[in-house]
Amino acid sequence: MRNLFKFSFSSSTRIPSRLLSHRLKSSNSRAARKKPARSRKPPSTASLFQKISGIVEHEILATDDASPKVLLAKDDGVTCPASSFDCRPDARGIAQESASNCDDDGTPSRAFESEKNQLQNYNLEDISLIVHKITNIVRSEKSQLRMERRLEELDLSWSSDVVEKVLKRCFKVSHLALRFFNWVTLQPNFCLTTETYNVMIFIAGEARDFGLVEKLVDAMDKELCPKNIRTWTIMISHYGKAKQIGKVLRTFEAMRKSGCEVDLIVYESILRALCNTKKPDLVMEFYNEMKSKSMVVNKNLYEMLMDCLASSGDSAAVRLVGDDMMNILQVSESDVYTRILRSFCVSGKIEEAKELFEEMKKKNVINSDVYETLVKGLCRAGKIDDAMGIVRDAEPKSVVDSKLYGCLINGFLRKGDISKSLELMQDMREIGCQPTLSTYTEIIQHLFMSDGYKNACELYTEMLKNGIEPDTVAITAMIAGHVQHNQISEAWKIFETMKKKNGMPSSKAYSVFINELCKVSKPQEALKLLEEMFNGKIKASDGIFNMVISSLNRVGELEKVKKVEQIHRLYRLECLEDQPVSQSPSHQSLDHEHEVLNIISKQDTESSETTTLNDADCKEVCRIISSYTDWSHIQDVLESRKINFTPGLVEAILRNSQRQSRAALQLFSWIGRKPGYTHTTGTYNMAIKLAGSAKDFKHMRSIFREMERSNLEITPNTWTIMIAQYGRAGLTEMALNAFQEMKNHGYQPDGSTYKYLVVFLCGKKGRKIDEAIKLFQEMIHAGYMPDREMLEIYLCSLCVFKQLVDAQRSVKSLFSRGFRVQVGYSLLIKSLCRAGRVEEALEVADEMELQGCTRDQCIYGSIVHALLREGRLDEALDKVEEMKRAGISETAHIHTSLIVHFCKEKKIAKAMEIFKKMKDDGCEPTIVTYSALIRGFMNVGMVADAWNIFRRMKLKGPIPDFETYSMFITCLCKSGKSEDALKLLHEMLGSGIIPSAINFQRVFHGLNREGKPDLAHTVLQTKWLLKRERMLSL
Repeated sequence: MRNLFKFSFSSSTRIPSRLLSHRLKSSNSRAARKKPARSRKPPSTASLFQKISGIVEHEILATDDASPKVLLAKDDGVTCPASSFDCRPDARGIAQESASNCDDDGTPSRAFESEKNQLQNYNLEDISLIVHKITNIVRSEKSQLRMERRLEELDLSWSSDVVEKVLKRCFKVSHLALRFFNWVTLQPNFCLTTETYNVMIFIAGEARDFGLVEKLVDAMDKELCPKNIRTWTIMISHYGKAKQIGKVLRTFEAMRKSGCEVDLIVYESILRALCNTKKPDLVMEFYNEMKSKSMVVNKNLYEMLMDCLASSGDSAAVRLVGDDMMNILQVSESDVYTRILRSFCVSGKIEEAKELFEEMKKKNVINSDVYETLVKGLCRAGKIDDAMGIVRDAEPKSVVDSKLYGCLINGFLRKGDISKSLELMQDMREIGCQPTLSTYTEIIQHLFMSDGYKNACELYTEMLKNGIEPDTVAITAMIAGHVQHNQISEAWKIFETMKKKNGMPSSKAYSVFINELCKVSKPQEALKLLEEMFNGKIKASDGIFNMVISSLNRVGELEKVKKVEQIHRLYRLECLEDQPVSQSPSHQSLDHEHEVLNIISKQDTESSETTTLNDADCKEVCRIISSYTDWSHIQDVLESRKINFTPGLVEAILRNSQRQSRAALQLFSWIGRKPGYTHTTGTYNMAIKLAGSAKDFKHMRSIFREMERSNLEITPNTWTIMIAQYGRAGLTEMALNAFQEMKNHGYQPDGSTYKYLVVFLCGKKGRKIDEAIKLFQEMIHAGYMPDREMLEIYLCSLCVFKQLVDAQRSVKSLFSRGFRVQVGYSLLIKSLCRAGRVEEALEVADEMELQGCTRDQCIYGSIVHALLREGRLDEALDKVEEMKRAGISETAHIHTSLIVHFCKEKKIAKAMEIFKKMKDDGCEPTIVTYSALIRGFMNVGMVADAWNIFRRMKLKGPIPDFETYSMFITCLCKSGKSEDALKLLHEMLGSGIIPSAINFQRVFHGLNREGKPDLAHTVLQTKWLLKRERMLSL
């Protein structure tokens, strides 16, 4: 290894040229010959390069203007590249095999023959496994020596095919790719090919280390390794992206001198670089050269050329490109002139635009789009009077439409002239032209800002009367305006209307509402919205939480400040820890199943709970129905209280009576018969949900039929509730039947219907993956977009059942419909990790980075957790170090995963060390963290310590949930402590958490095993009593 030379990524250190001469001294299998250049003489470009020599000479003397994004600071720490991969044709081409594997006489070289024989010994699957293994070694290294040592221990015969694949998988960890490249160069009988160099040049280009690019190219020349079209294309493309035009041109000239045929992709890369750097003269030189070779560019590049040339004021060149667009691409004259007009307007060349407009009028190629483009350009340039003149003189008058008026109004609003905007709107009314939604919204916003509150409200009313349906932007503008003028109740009315019509508002709508409420010192109202966001799993930024906390502090609401801080902690848990960490397959299944069940249970704690729980009548009725077992007694007490029952009160009572659902449903029936009272759709829906949650499906159907007879409106939400209750119980066949019945009755399923049905079809109970796939596709075609929670469960089920193609196809189809690419890839990686497919997850992570996304905390957390579940501690720690180098701090997810791992290995001291470090680092332990410690203590027989952790949770939080109770009960029964598990079961009921049938079963069997049949019998009694309390049909 003494003679090993190393390229290094560095912004300051230059590698001595003498080191490059050592390249491939041991690679004696390839003769030091170069193929003769093609005889075709390249065309002369003297005139072009005389014009650009000044640029080239300047850049030769200057230092590199693009600093490398990869620095080799120390042996044990390298900053990863921050650049994104632009997947253009030249990038995609680097994976093809090199054609230069022959000697001068045309016969295959010895190295090529040896490589061919090696590859024949492997099939495609073998090569893939080898590449996986090597990639893991290369990417997981922390020290300087371990990679080389582990690679030598593999004892492989290295082929260029394998090396290329490994390098391509390591392009984002370029410092490790370089170490591997340097090492493999010295291996016996290994021969570097053109394509291997191409991959390494591409990696260096992505890292913006152009010094290394040049050294690699020099090494190719010294070793007489021929450059192919992809080599030149990669270099020109990356120099172009870095806007190093001098290097682009030098590389282009060197390419032509080498005899390599310049193709369309190279020309397009150069043209894009020149357009982005505003070099119109050079653009035309290269464009004319392309034309002389009969090369045809696409429409997008024509438009880019027009914009570049228009910015220079070269109207003749713009028109020339436009003529070519018509003649070559057969684009209509009207479309080409319109596009040229747009280029002039965007570039601020208004006089040229007006001249072209007059010419278009003479040629009679004017349409409404032409007027809109010109008017918009004039308004942006501040020439509103000219724009008004264009509209006034427009012929025919039919082109003067709402869009054109909208451009004028926007221009006046930019100047702050609201009165003129309102005059134009009145002119629109008089000629029968209806303003667009965006025009209404813009004027309403400006009226609110200029104290025109009344006018803004009247305009909004007019918009509704005209049949224009407001979108989220318009509604949010109205909410903000009402709050700004202290009309809070009006803001709430519009907000609630938006929820009824459009479903759950967006994060932006909530944020604007909260922001405005805090500005007018209404933090209590903002807290309600924050709770709604949390219950609805809508993302809230840290800034929103900080704003609410600050506002509550200003008004002295210190208790509510603590509440917001607790919600903030829980929200971070939802974002980063929504996958429960487990150490056994059985517990993983339980966690996944309960995750599915939580979707419905969380629906029972919507925002209206905040107000109804404080209602004295609601509390009183709930206390009464929980205090008596006989309905006649409950009825007598209620009649003596003289409570005024309203539909809102009844709905609140039903929502808070899950444990006593039998009595609550009897109350529902009794109140419905009282004179002067009528149930609403909302109360019926809540009663259906309550009966279904108790698995009393006979009574649930009875309530539904009663609702039909009462002639109340049955909404899609009613059907969704019934479908969800069947699915929650694992009766997915009945859920599918109800879904079909819903459609047969003429009801259109909405996004929630599809969501709950797909989620429960993916659940452990009643799982039907094929049906879930069909419904997911039907949902997408119906125009509904899945939320993060649904997509995660769906993808996880597909990955568990090895339907990876369907999972990837589903995610990519969502991208084309506007789903966030970062979120989609993150969920796919998380699902693959949960299914134990770490290698596939790493491949998707690489693919994600090719699309310009980044590895965030969630992705690293999923990968680390998956590696630890497989017992690959060293690789998991390597990932943690990689994450730190990328500037990402360790999360609660990663700390908890390490704690779970060490507890599984029964290394409790190490687990507690991680737990202490977690708290010292200011990382708040989650409910999953504490649950992992409880399980760990139980596994090593430290029962008292486990109880201490559990009691600490109850006192200081986070409060134990269903999963924590279930896990602790299971551990106690396994440890022969079933009597303690029985106490925990009763404590669970006292906390308002309904135990599952599995909880009762485990305690029952545990007590019998321990020889306590009498206590076991009490478990059955408790279960039967609970069933009696919940089911009315019994």
